[in-house]
Amino acid sequence: MESKSMKAVQYSRYCGGAEALQHVEIPIATPKKDELLVKLEAASLNPVDWKMQNGMLRPLLPLKLPFFPDVTGEVIHVGPGVKDFKPGDKVVSMLNFWKGGGLAEYAVVPLKTTVKRPPEVLPEAAGLPVAGLTALQAVRDVAGIKLDGSSKGVNLLITAASGGVGHFAVQLAKLGNAHVTATCGARNIELVKKLGADEVLDYKTPEGATLTSPSGRKYDVVIHCASNITWSTFEPNLSTFGKVIDITPTFKSFLASVTKKITFSKKQLVPLLLIPRCENLALLVDLVKEQKLKIVVDSMYPLAKAEGAWAKIMDGHATGKVIVNI
Repeated sequence: MESKSMKAVQYSRYCGGAEALQHVEIPIATPKKDELLVKLEAASLNPVDWKMQNGMLRPLLPLKLPFFPDVTGEVIHVGPGVKDFKPGDKVVSMLNFWKGGGLAEYAVVPLKTTVKRPPEVLPEAAGLPVAGLTALQAVRDVAGIKLDGSSKGVNLLITAASGGVGHFAVQLAKLGNAHVTATCGARNIELVKKLGADEVLDYKTPEGATLTSPSGRKYDVVIHCASNITWSTFEPNLSTFGKVIDITPTFKSFLASVTKKITFSKKQLVPLLLIPRCENLALLVDLVKEQKLKIVVDSMYPLAKAEGAWAKIMDGHATGKVIVNI
């Protein structure tokens, strides 16, 4: 690697959307202990990226290093203490939460959230880390659905099932043999059915708005990937001990969760905060390799046109993942 600088996309002020993105040239960082320097092949955007640009976690995150956490690429250098990776290895990684920096030609990635990418898995696997790990945590760890197919009889509702997290959640739940009811826009109904959903509701119809199961089922678990749906809409559709897993919790939802616990409510609201684990990312990569998990790609943009990807993710109607090719 002869060059000491690289092209990157950043922003220097809060808000402003895609127009506030800046194409800059910055030094290539050097990997420290338990880190890898990776020449990036692709990055994936998530709604949390533009939300942080709009000021979410403003007191905590450094403005000059936007989030952009999901990447794939090839290892160029390894830092001290790294034994399981070498230059030339292809990897999938979730970047350090406090550093980010995935919209660039190179990135320093942490060992603890990086896994090898086999030849059968394409660079679009950059779409896996945040969305895939969130879906896995919701389906397996919180909903309790076992991916070995032994969860038959569990009735599950997934809202916004054609989105980044939702389309992974549908597939993982079906690996567990759960009965899946899903909501999405009319244009994505056939896609969500192909991903495995047993019932699909157009969220703009009366039945979709009330989340009413076409087969009259009550939901044991709801994986809530949409927004602006109230507890009063969920509650009558839940089974006796049903719970709603909120993947984008707000202060209000945390408060509601605590209230339901202290009042011994049978029906629960569970805010979900992503806890990324290397072994979970490796599992997702293996599922993709085995063709048991499909990464639906809405659109791809070159780094030079990252503004288009940013506008697309802000629009809120992407089907699957938005990828930036580096």
